[in-house]
Amino acid sequence: MSIRSTLLATACTIMTLGAAHAGGLKPIEGRSIRLGDISGVAYYTVEPAGFRVVTTLAQGEAGVPVRFVSVLAPGQRVVLSTPMEATALEISRTGDNLLIHTAKPVVN
Repeated sequence: MSIRSTLLATACTIMTLGAAHAGGLKPIEGRSIRLGDISGVAYYTVEPAGFRVVTTLAQGEAGVPVRFVSVLAPGQRVVLSTPMEATALEISRTGDNLLIHTAKPVVN
């Protein structure tokens, strides 16, 4: 099975497990994401330390998947970007809501 098929199957499975939650992404609900020619899925679970966000990305069907895991407290965010893209992907927590949207990349 190709990586793209695996990611799609995972996203569909996760999306069917979602529980009711107000606003933004729901716990365990998968969201397809794209960052240029890199694509994947993101979801989160609620843990005592905060929202555990799991993001899995791969480039094309032959790319090796990379998983990023972060725990967000209210008001925190994580930004994913590549040096080749003019946009970035921001995952932020506001109260009990988790939002995923495009943003300007972080420049050092």
